[in-house]
Amino acid sequence: MTHDISLREKAMEYRSVVYNAARDGKLSRLKIFLDHKSKEEVSKLVHAKTNGATPLIMACRNGHLDIVKYLNNVCKSDIEQVGSVTFDGETIEGAPPLWCGAAAGHLEIVKYLVEKGAGVNKTTYTNSTPLRAACFDGHYEIVKYLVNNSADIEVANRHGHTCLMISCYKGHKSIAQYLLELGADVNRKSVKGNTALHDCAESGSLDILKLLLKYSAEMEKDAYGMTPLLAASVAGYAKIVDFLIKRPECTKMEKIDALELLGATYVDKKRDIMGAINFWREAMEERFADSSRPLPKPVIRFPIAAYENATEVVSLDQLDELTSDPDDMRMQALLVRERILGPAHPDTSYYIRYRGALYADMGNFDRCIMLWMYALDMQQNVLEALHPMTQSSFLSFAELFSFMTTELRNRPPHPVSFNDIMTVFFRAMKELKRGHDQLQKVPVSEQETTNLNRLLLIIMHILCLMCRLQKNITKEEEHRFKSAVYELNQMEPRGTKGFTPLHLSCARETTNVGRYPVCSFPSVDVAELLLEVGANVNAVDVDKNSPLHIAASNRPCKSEIIQCLLRNGAHLDACNKDRKTPMQLFRGMSIYDVVSPLNFLSLQCLAARKIVKCEIPYHGHVAKKLESFVEMH
Repeated sequence: MTHDISLREKAMEYRSVVYNAARDGKLSRLKIFLDHKSKEEVSKLVHAKTNGATPLIMACRNGHLDIVKYLNNVCKSDIEQVGSVTFDGETIEGAPPLWCGAAAGHLEIVKYLVEKGAGVNKTTYTNSTPLRAACFDGHYEIVKYLVNNSADIEVANRHGHTCLMISCYKGHKSIAQYLLELGADVNRKSVKGNTALHDCAESGSLDILKLLLKYSAEMEKDAYGMTPLLAASVAGYAKIVDFLIKRPECTKMEKIDALELLGATYVDKKRDIMGAINFWREAMEERFADSSRPLPKPVIRFPIAAYENATEVVSLDQLDELTSDPDDMRMQALLVRERILGPAHPDTSYYIRYRGALYADMGNFDRCIMLWMYALDMQQNVLEALHPMTQSSFLSFAELFSFMTTELRNRPPHPVSFNDIMTVFFRAMKELKRGHDQLQKVPVSEQETTNLNRLLLIIMHILCLMCRLQKNITKEEEHRFKSAVYELNQMEPRGTKGFTPLHLSCARETTNVGRYPVCSFPSVDVAELLLEVGANVNAVDVDKNSPLHIAASNRPCKSEIIQCLLRNGAHLDACNKDRKTPMQLFRGMSIYDVVSPLNFLSLQCLAARKIVKCEIPYHGHVAKKLESFVEMH
C-alpha cells in the first residue's frame, strides 16, 4: 500500500513539472525532463490534466509558441484535447487549444494550430467557437485569419449570442464592421430574443449602433418586450436614448416611456436626482404637448403599501415638488420602472430589493422587509418555480434576519418579528412545493435537484433562525410553526445526494449557503425540531447514509447531534453502501467520548448483523416489517 502511494505521488509530481514548465514557457526544462523518457510515459504526461488543463492548453493560453511546437511535433500531444481554462476569473470548460490561443490573442499560435489541422469551428461546452473567443476580446487579426480559414461567423453559443452580437456588446467596431461586410445576420435573435442592437444599447456603443442601422437592423422586442431604446434607458445611456427617440420610427409613447425609464435609472443607478427630474420633465411636456390629444399617466387604482402608498406625479407642479424629498424620488423611480417594464423584468424586482438593502444599511429594517416582501411576491407570481432570482431573495431574507438577531460589538441585536420570519418560511415552503411537484413529473434519471437543494439549504437556515426565537413565541405561533415543519417532513423533499432535511441539519456543509454567514451547522435545535414533528431518523440518502452517518463524518464530530439522533432511535450499526457503520465513521474523537455503544446496540441489531454477515436467507422467514430492519444492517 505504501509503495502504491509513493508511485502515485511521484506520478503527480512528474505531471506538475511538465504542466508548470509548459505554463511558464520553460522549454529547456521541459526537454531535459521529457527527452529521455519512453513514448508511452511522455504521452501520459503531456495528455494528463492539472487543474483541468493539459500542458498544451496552458502553453496556448499563455502564448508560448515554442512549447506548443515541441509538445505537438516531438511529444505528439493531441491538438484537439479539451480542458478547463480561466479568463478574467471565469472558468471555461471544454476549451480546445485553438480556442485558448484565439481568446488570449496569440495569432502565431492560432496559425500554427490551424496549419496542423485543428478544427476552426470546434467549440467549448457552451458552444463558443475560437472565432467568437477572438471577437470577445477584439483580436481583429485573429478574426480575419480564422474567417479566411473557414470559420463560421454564424455559430452562436448556447445562449444564442453570435460573433456579431458579442463584438457589438464589447464595443469592437472594426470587427463588427468586418462581420457585417461578410453578411452577418444583423437581425438574428438570441435565446432571450435580443439582437445586436440590444447589445449596443446595453453597452453604450452608439457608433456601432449607427453602423447596424445602416445595415438594416430593425428595432425588435426581446423576450421581456424590451426594445433597444428601452434597453438603453435601463442601462442609463442618455446619448443612445437621445439618438433613438429622434428617429422617425420612434412613436410618441415610446419616447415618453424611454425618458421616464431613463429618469428612474438616473435615480437608482446614477444617483443623479436633478438629471432624473430633467428627463421626467421632458417626458411630462411630451405627454401634454398636444392639448387636443394629451397622454396622461395611467391611474393606479390601489396604492402599493411597500411604496408607502406613493403614486406617480401627473403634472409639472407635482414634479417640481419631488425635488424637496429624495425618498419620494426613490419611490417614484420604483413606480415608473414597474409600470413600464412590468413585474416579469429582472430589473423591476432587482431595484426594489436594492432600495430595501439601502434602507437596511441605514437601520430601517421595517422598510427593507416590506420592500423585499413585495419583490418576493412579484417573483413568485411571474417566475417559474425555483428560479435563481427567487432563491436569491430568500437567501437575502435569511442573511438579514441573521444580521438582525446577532449581537455585534458596536450594536445590540435588533428585535425581529417572529411573524416576519414565519411569513418568509411559508413562502419558501410554497416555492419548495412548486418545485417538488414539478420534479415528480420528471423521470428520476432526468431530475435536476441543484435548485431544489439550494432552496432546501436556505430553508434549513430559516428554520435555525426561527429556533433562536422559539422561546418567546405564543402557543398559537408555536402550533403554526410546528405544523409547517410537519408539512416539510411529509413532503419528503430530497436534495443533492438524496439528503433529507434531517440529513442537512446534521451536515457541516449546510453552513455554506451564501457569501455571508447565516447559521452554523450541524444544528441540534433544527434536528430536534424535525424529529419532534416526525422526521425519519433512519432515512438514507443515495449512498445509504443515515443522518447519523453524516453527523459521524463531520470533522470534528459534534457530540450533541450524535446524542440527539441516538435518543430518537438512530442505529449506530446501520450500514451504508460501502458497508460502513456510523461507529466506523467517527472523526476527531472516539465513540466512547460521545456515548457508550452498548447502550444503543440491541440483541435485534446483533442478530440482524449476523444474518447479513453469514448471508442467511431471511426473506419470508422473518416478519415483513423486520426485513427492512435486517437490510439496514
